[in-house]
Amino acid sequence: MAMNFLEFEQPIAELEAKIEELRFLGTDASANISDEIKRLQTKSRALTTSIFSNLSPWQITQLARHPQRPYTLDYVSMIFTDWQELHGDRMYGDDLAIVGGLARFEGMPVMVIGHQKGRDTKERVRRNYGMPKPEGYRKSLRLMRMAERFRIPIITLIDTPGAYAGIGSEERGQSEAIARNLYEMSHLAAPVLTVVIGEGGSGGALAIGVCDYLIMLQFSVYSVVSPEGCASILWKSTDKKELAADAMSGTAERLKRFGLVDEILKEPHGGAHRDPQTMAETLRQSIVKKLTELRNQPVTQILDARQARLRRFGSFHDA
Repeated sequence: MAMNFLEFEQPIAELEAKIEELRFLGTDASANISDEIKRLQTKSRALTTSIFSNLSPWQITQLARHPQRPYTLDYVSMIFTDWQELHGDRMYGDDLAIVGGLARFEGMPVMVIGHQKGRDTKERVRRNYGMPKPEGYRKSLRLMRMAERFRIPIITLIDTPGAYAGIGSEERGQSEAIARNLYEMSHLAAPVLTVVIGEGGSGGALAIGVCDYLIMLQFSVYSVVSPEGCASILWKSTDKKELAADAMSGTAERLKRFGLVDEILKEPHGGAHRDPQTMAETLRQSIVKKLTELRNQPVTQILDARQARLRRFGSFHDA
């Protein structure tokens, strides 16, 4: 698949285009072309390092939404085995914006639940662009309760612009479904580990994000509203989205400073979409370490720690 470059990556795109052109010309050419390709590759890598070391919150938001970024099912195929997807909320229907099911991780059974966007237009429409409806959250809660019943660890992967706010969703109780998940997840008698793999938008993300340990990928975002939504509310114009992104502080680095994120995973050079296998291996190693720790703790200790973790959010000290 051809690499999709974002606007701020255009200098890199131009270098990569030159490299591809030289490769095409140099199938039977001299060593001079080979040396030039190596020189341009070194220059491209240095340029990528320079650009990615100083990204603005809005640029990080663009990376979190990159259309080639690995989604939940991509990580499932690279990290887990014996995946068996489970469908339906047993009340209304099956929401394809949220996928969930049983799998094995390093030989142990786990319940994996995550948002799923689409790669092409047809799949994006089918999965509602990763924006769940009430039946999606009720499906995820059903699977969480199943995991609790059998003391199976729960791993959730967050990647959504937010919950779908259409008329049908409101008629079927979108706000109640999200609130119910928040309440139930706060005292689930099973370890819960959450990873923000892309964008985490509002309650649509939080509804599967109440956990014992929160991991964010380096170029992911997690906020109460999208930058465009925030700009529309505050300035009545989406033109201020870059200013809104900076003001909301939804990047992994800033959230870590606020104590809301437990761990940030460094992404491959140029972002997770440049090397999904390496990103998946980094994520696998992190999950192994933390899940082993959580599984060895008594349920009462896990629940006490979860409640203490939740109560720390939003705390402040007088200056």
